[in-house]
This record gives sequence, C-alpha cells and structure tokens, in this order.
Amino acid sequence: MAGSSAPSFFSDAVVILGVAVVAAPLFKRAGLGTVLGYLASGIVIGPIFGVIADADQILKISELGVVFLLFVIGLELKPQRLWSLRRDIFGLGASQVLVTGVVLHFLLATFTEFSTSATLVIGFGLALSSTAFAIQVLQDRSELNTPHGQKSFSILLFQDLAIVPLLAIIPLLAPRAEDSAASPIQSVLIAVGAIAAVIIAGRYLLDPLFRIVGNTGAREAMIATALLVVLASAYLMTLAGLSMALGAFLAGVMLAESTYRHQLEADIEPFRGLLLGLFFVAIGMSLDMSVLLDNWLIVLACVPALMIVKSAVLYLLTRLFGNTREVCVRTSLALPQSGEFGFVMFSLAASLGIFGNDISSILIVIVTLSMALTPVAMLLARFAPKSDQQDEMHEEFEDAGSDVLLIGFSRFGQIASQVLLAGGSEVTIIDHSTERVRAAGRFGFRIYYGDGTTLNVLEAAGLREAKIVAICTNKLEVTNKIVELISSTYPDVKLYVRTYDRAHSIDLRRRGIEYEIRETLGSALSFGTDVLRGIGIPDSLAQEIREDVQKRDDDRLRIQIAEGSIHAGQDMLHTEPVKQPVPEPLVKPLHDATIINSDEEMSDAETETKA
Repeated sequence: MAGSSAPSFFSDAVVILGVAVVAAPLFKRAGLGTVLGYLASGIVIGPIFGVIADADQILKISELGVVFLLFVIGLELKPQRLWSLRRDIFGLGASQVLVTGVVLHFLLATFTEFSTSATLVIGFGLALSSTAFAIQVLQDRSELNTPHGQKSFSILLFQDLAIVPLLAIIPLLAPRAEDSAASPIQSVLIAVGAIAAVIIAGRYLLDPLFRIVGNTGAREAMIATALLVVLASAYLMTLAGLSMALGAFLAGVMLAESTYRHQLEADIEPFRGLLLGLFFVAIGMSLDMSVLLDNWLIVLACVPALMIVKSAVLYLLTRLFGNTREVCVRTSLALPQSGEFGFVMFSLAASLGIFGNDISSILIVIVTLSMALTPVAMLLARFAPKSDQQDEMHEEFEDAGSDVLLIGFSRFGQIASQVLLAGGSEVTIIDHSTERVRAAGRFGFRIYYGDGTTLNVLEAAGLREAKIVAICTNKLEVTNKIVELISSTYPDVKLYVRTYDRAHSIDLRRRGIEYEIRETLGSALSFGTDVLRGIGIPDSLAQEIREDVQKRDDDRLRIQIAEGSIHAGQDMLHTEPVKQPVPEPLVKPLHDATIINSDEEMSDAETETKA
C-alpha cells in the first residue's frame, strides 16, 4: 500500500541476508568456511551493533534448517547402511557421551563448589556436541563421507538419542524430585512409541503417498508433500520429548530406498541451505555480550579447556575402537564443541533450581563460543599424521555413482540399457515418470524417480562420478536443457545424446558434444539392410552398403556444420539406384526401387526411378 511503512520483518530479513551474503563468501575464500561467516554476521548485527534484538524468534524459525539437514542425511542412509554403523553409533557414540560426561563432572567437582547435581548436568550437557555445526562444516569440506566424517556422524546420532534419558533424569536431580519418580520410564516409553510410529509410517505409508502425488504431475504438490513429511515427523518427535532433527532423520532413512529420494532431496535442498545459514546467524545474534564481558576470565579459561578435554577423550576412545591416528585426530577435532542440546539442558536445570540463571547464562556463552571456534579447530586437522594406508572415501549413495548415468527410460533408453548391462557396465537410471519407474522397478532395474533437468537430482544420482552421461530423453527441449546444464557445470563429463532429428544433431555437434545419434538412424539402417537381404543381396554386401550409407551420412553432417547450411553435401545422397557388383550365383539385376527419404529436412514425396 502506497505510503505505508514496511513491516520490521522485511527490514530484518534485508539486514540478515545482506550481511550474510557479504560475510559468508569472504570467510569461505579465507579458508574458514561459511559457518564461521554466518556466525560473524550474527555477532555483528546482534550483540555488537544491536541492529536486530529478537534473536530468539529467528532462532526458533531457523532451527528448521537443522531439521531439513538431518532429513537429507537420512535420505542418503539406507537402513542397511545405518545398521552397518551400529558399532560406531552404540559403541563409540555411547562411550563418548558417558566418558566425556563423567570426566567433565569430576573436573567440575574438583575445581568448583557446585553441587553434585549441578556438576552432573553441566558435565553431560557440555559433553554433547553440535549436530548442525559439525555436519555443516564437514559438508563444506567434503569430508562427511570420509571415515572420520562417518565416525563423527555416528557419535552425533547417538547424542540425538541420548538427549531423551538425559532430559528425563534432570528433574530427579532437582532439590524436590520425589514427585517425579515415574517420569523417566514414562518419557522413555513415549519416545520409543514415537520412534516406532515414524518407522511404521515410513515403511508402509510414505512411498504410496509420494506415488499418488507424483502421478498427478504437479511439481508444487510434490514439494508440499516433502515439506509435510519432514515437518510432521519432526513435530511428532517434539511431542514425545525428542529432538525435531531426530524425527526428520528417521523419516529420511525410511525413504532412503524410495525411488523418489533424489527428487525429495532436490526439493528440500533450497530450504535446507537457506534456513541452516539463518540458524548460524541466529546463534551469533544470541551471544550475550554483557555476560561475556562480565565473566571474560572464566569464559577465556573454560572454552579452550572444554575443547581440549573433549578432543583428548574422543581421540583416546577412537583409538580404542581400532581407528588410525589420522582418523582419531580428525574426529576429535570435528567434535570439540558443545551444542544446542546444552541450551535446553541448562535452561531446564536453571528452572528447576539446580543452579542459578547466572550460571546458565555463562554456560550458554561458553557453548556458543565453542561452536564458533569449531571451524578453526578443524583447520588444525591439516597437521594430522597421515596414515600409511589411506582410507577410501565411502560412497554417499551406496547404489548410485555408476560409470554410466542414463537419463530417460522410454523405449530408446530401455534398449540402450540392455546393451550396457550385457557388457557388464554398472548403470544408474533416472526418469521423471512415476509409472515408468514403478514398472521398471518391478523388473529389477536400478532406477530412480527424478527430474533430469535439476542439477541436485543429477548430482545425487552420481553425476560427479559418472564417466559417461547417456541422455536418452525423447523431447528435444528437455534434452537441450539437460545438455546445457551438465555442459555448463561439469564440462569434463562425456555426454552421449539421443537427438531428435538432423538439425538437432548438427546443433549438438557444434557445441562439441562427445557423441550423438538420431533416434531413428540405427533402426532405419537396420531396416534397410534387412530389406536388401530379403530381396536376395548377400549378407556381406548388404553390410557394406549399410556402412557406406552411414559413412556418407556422417560426412554430410560434418560438411553441413562447416558450411552452416542444412542443404550442404546433397551430392552425397543416394537419389538413384546404385549398380552394385553382384557375385555369383546371383545373376538377376537389381529390382527397381521406390526410395522414400528419411532425412527430416526433406519432404516425404516419393521419387520413382528406373534401374
């Protein structure tokens, strides 16, 4: 409305986006990572200049970024893969929480005058690391799928599970805890029931739901359905006292074997990236500078001490679990911080009178600064000792990343895939038709539902690892869009393309495409060769004729490209019957023939000729 002032929300959004857009690239270029850039942005516009005061409200909204992050990670972990990590999750992860919590408890009991209840809450609260920070930094450094990335992820996943009993125990440590003696058992039962509900729904309801919505062809409906699944599972977990991120992760795992998982990841990715960046900005904004200034000596001593203790304990534990020194060092430097669960535990403990609000505020500042220093700590991993035997990268998608990525599984793609598979090649196939994906899946093909014109889908299906991308789509516009997308982002990937007609072939050759073939060329050549055999031409001669026609066609394409005219090279066309040397015992002359030109630029009029 003309003359009316803009809501404060818009001015806050402009400020946050403006500062983040400047800071994130600068920190990325400096080698510190975008996470630290977002944190710095939040500190500048929040506690330093006070441009935006309501950090809590922004933090609540931006926590959805963590939720979407865990959902995407869940999509990449099939239940079988998750089961293969059970030793790290329930062995290393449980050990890290228990040992680190106990060590911090005894250190606090030795050097402070806090009560036993307070030291237990603080010790175990600081023992938990930040899922959002650690995973995002690992992703920025392309290390999430390395051995130390997998160890870190397993530990963080157990911590998400451990928050349930930890929150249930805190009321028992309060000064008057007798009335809540039954609450831990009840909380655990509710949590187990919520997890079971998500697993059952994911197993029997989600895939049919996406199939129904996908069949409508409404892209926006698929996006809305994806958001609904993520938010509903996260909300159910909050009702059970669990973290939203855990609910989203479980929903992702349940969809990891779905043919729609790549498309889901592409739909969620924009929301994840934007909200997760906002989450880090909000963390920086929530830093209480007055608490920091009033207690700077305590904070200055506790933050590095906390990170050193956590790293040392984690290093020893990972060594005990049989990992190399390099993996141990890198894992310990990935998780030295405390995390967002500490905020929840300390706030609850303060409300129950276990310690005062002043102590809670100092602890929250310590947690925030330890999170901010995580990217810096991970830079020290450059000096980690190299293992004699290098650990291989784990595939992000166990069943994707083949040598050949085939896009489009209509008639052309189905036949082409048979040749590739018969030759022993691993082939990953994506198609946008839900019906075609379901039908192919019943025959045992490794095929995924996804939009091949979307870069995120292609990357999820293994574009980075593919030696050749076979584009078998049957629409000229779609094919051109995919070619342009891949050529501009991954120019080194070889493209083998099914073209629509001669003009399309000329266009792609001008772009320098590795290989192209008109969809009717091979079948038309085979058809004509078989007709020759049918009228009595020997097999060897029929094959020679086919090869000559195919060579002429290819030479004519090169001439047309060089001269820039589709009419160039017409003298290479066979418009009259060609007398062939006929070997004995075939002595009768060649029959008259009616030639119908199959090149798309010529008319379908018949040309009658005489031998």
